[in-house]
Amino acid sequence: MQPEKRSFFTTRFIQFLGGKNLLFGLITLLLVGCIIFVYDKISFIFYPIVVFLRTVVLPVILALILYYLLRPVLHLLMKWKIPKIWAILIIYIAGIGIISLFVTLIFPFLKEQFMNLIQEFPNYFMQVVHSVQNLIETSSFGETLAKYNFNLNQVLNNISNQLNSTVKGAAKGLGTGIASGITGFISTLTGIIVAIVTVPFILFYLLKDGEKLPKYALNLLPPRMRDDTAYVLHKADHQISSYIQGQILVAICIGIMVTIGFLIIGLDYAVVLGVLAMVTSVVPYLGPIIAVTPAAIIAIVNAPLMLLKLVVVWTIVQFVEGKFISPQIMGKSLHVHPITIIFVLLTAGSIFGVPGVILGIPGYAVLKVLVTHLFYLFKKRYNRYTDDKALEYELEDWKKED
Repeated sequence: MQPEKRSFFTTRFIQFLGGKNLLFGLITLLLVGCIIFVYDKISFIFYPIVVFLRTVVLPVILALILYYLLRPVLHLLMKWKIPKIWAILIIYIAGIGIISLFVTLIFPFLKEQFMNLIQEFPNYFMQVVHSVQNLIETSSFGETLAKYNFNLNQVLNNISNQLNSTVKGAAKGLGTGIASGITGFISTLTGIIVAIVTVPFILFYLLKDGEKLPKYALNLLPPRMRDDTAYVLHKADHQISSYIQGQILVAICIGIMVTIGFLIIGLDYAVVLGVLAMVTSVVPYLGPIIAVTPAAIIAIVNAPLMLLKLVVVWTIVQFVEGKFISPQIMGKSLHVHPITIIFVLLTAGSIFGVPGVILGIPGYAVLKVLVTHLFYLFKKRYNRYTDDKALEYELEDWKKED
């Protein structure tokens, strides 16, 4: 009996890559590329779908954020033997009450303080510039500049003139572009109105049936794919909920501590600067830099001693947040290196703007869960086709993970 002739698809390496399935996969990939090329040439047909997605994305994202924030409250009310529908109704009534109090009592004060800060901030900035200019001119560095005929006053005047011309040009362009921009304004306003109207309805059904959606999606998949998909969905849900809940709570704590600290040292616009610190702290690493810059400018104008007080307050806030608040609230659930966070923020911000900066980290966390599990499946397949047991991967039992 002659030995069976080995073909290209029966070699161990090709079998590891998938055998004949590899050929089918490459052909499928080629067909997908051709389809994408054809659809790119007729992309105008899908413009209504793009508009629909742009309209739906904002309310869905807002509803998901509120869902992850309110889901622990819903579970707590249900533990108290309150039916789910009544628990959701209680949450809505409490939310309406909080929003009403904010609009009637807090918002007018914040609006007045914020408008005053916007009007006076250019004066604060110019005073800092003049202070730095005087410091340079009276120092040895000023003598060095004079030695090389470097006129600092002329440079500052040029910068000021360029800023003025830029502002005037923008105003002129705004005047001539009102007609062309009114369509965009109406589109943006429509999106905001749709989001405000639809978010409560989407949130209601998420709170009511949100935990049933993964089970429904799993039933649509083949049985052998359900375990892996359920694991990925569970880990992604845990990552998103941990990040959103933790980041919001940390931001509130930072805002309260910064406001109290600024009020104690007597810094102008303490409440507005505290709210700014709370909002910007949602963005890791970059947020605190954005928040402390206007506070530092105002402190320098008030008095050099105020700047020292500001540094003390900010140091205490960052120490308490880093050593006590974040470890207790956030823990280490994301397992993302700080350098990776910075790269993700810069990349997502460049591609998607402000939404990318806000949603970049949870999006990366979900993508990391998916890629990690795909690599786990790859290791299982590798072990199946290797002869040397010493070269096998060590496979963790992911079913035992939290």
